[in-house]
Amino acid sequence: MAKTLFESPMTTRSARDKLAPGVHWRGIDSGVHLGYRRGRRGGEWMVRWRAGAGYKREGIGAADDVLAADGQQTLSFDQALAAARRAVELGRATAAVAAAGPIPTVRSAVETYLTDRENNERAQRPDKPLKLDGRSRMKRHVLSKPVADKNLHELEEDDLKDWRASLTGLAATSVKRTVNDLKAALNKAADEKRKALPALSGIVKAAFKATKAYAPIARQVQPLSDDEVRAVIAAASKVDERDGWEGDLYRLVLLLAATGARFGQIAAVRVGDVESASKRIMVPVSNKGRGEKQRAAFPVQIGDDVLTALKPAIARRRSSDSLLERWTHKQTGPATWVRERRGAWQTASQMTRAWAKISEEAELAADVVPYVLRHSSIIRGLRAGLSVRLVADLHDTSAKMIEAHYSKWIADAETEMARRAIVALA
Repeated sequence: MAKTLFESPMTTRSARDKLAPGVHWRGIDSGVHLGYRRGRRGGEWMVRWRAGAGYKREGIGAADDVLAADGQQTLSFDQALAAARRAVELGRATAAVAAAGPIPTVRSAVETYLTDRENNERAQRPDKPLKLDGRSRMKRHVLSKPVADKNLHELEEDDLKDWRASLTGLAATSVKRTVNDLKAALNKAADEKRKALPALSGIVKAAFKATKAYAPIARQVQPLSDDEVRAVIAAASKVDERDGWEGDLYRLVLLLAATGARFGQIAAVRVGDVESASKRIMVPVSNKGRGEKQRAAFPVQIGDDVLTALKPAIARRRSSDSLLERWTHKQTGPATWVRERRGAWQTASQMTRAWAKISEEAELAADVVPYVLRHSSIIRGLRAGLSVRLVADLHDTSAKMIEAHYSKWIADAETEMARRAIVALA
């Protein structure tokens, strides 16, 4: 026969003073009891709850018999009651998660996310090396932090906010990428373990939500004029010839300027993607963004001058070959390098030194990077009167992104079109 619980009075300090030394219990829910252990110099709060055939017990803090309650280490009855309920909820959640296998942590969620992303990249780009910048960033800014060893079912909003506040000294773009990667990893874990972690997605959303709504800020971009773009291409030709690139560097810069595509997209173009008859290139879509892409490539029109420059890269080559290649080198001595083989461009860093020479030759500012060719292409399209939707499609991005970051040039283009629509009426 089940034992009858004697409900001990313990709600006030004076009531607890009258209790005999030992442990006293008070029911707060079915199978859950708040306990008070009376000692010689004050008492301690504890909680127990039904777990299988027995009970699990856990201490939750000192009672405010001597010291005033601070809500942390010394608790009043009401504070102890709230702490007891939290302890039971956490204990039951831990048991449920443990029953499903190893208890997931922030670290395991990040590792799983990175591994899945890298496997997906291998499947999509089997002949390309993995981009490990994301793993390096997460290892440095997440996996080395205390939050990494937090169990997911114990993770709280404040844990994530404290981690976010610790990302000091980083560029805004680096912070954004790191936060987005952690959000993606935690949301993936929440989706896969929905029953065991029902609150996780809400915690992630609340922790990383904007504290204040800000209007989109246009990119601080100073685009190159058409003449400046031509100067960059001419400088690339000079550096290419002077440093023995044999046209490889020139064609890369020319295509970046002609298409406005990202480096990784241009590097992925195949010989067969160049459609000379229709004067266009089928540019592969970027791996940026979420979800499944609706298209594998998109067409970008190019001029006769670009087609002519590409002929040496197309002649007598298979359609599956990478359109743009470069020589790789191996070191044979302390300061001696020799050509080893030709291969596709892999990372944008491979053109860093050459771009510095191009920038100097073209008399550009020292902080101008190759991405300015993409900005200039987008703005060129807007100034030509192309719709925002078409400009976005031609640059593998969204109309929303164009409107948010290039609003100044959209307004200028619309003003110019409106001006051209004016007719003399008097």
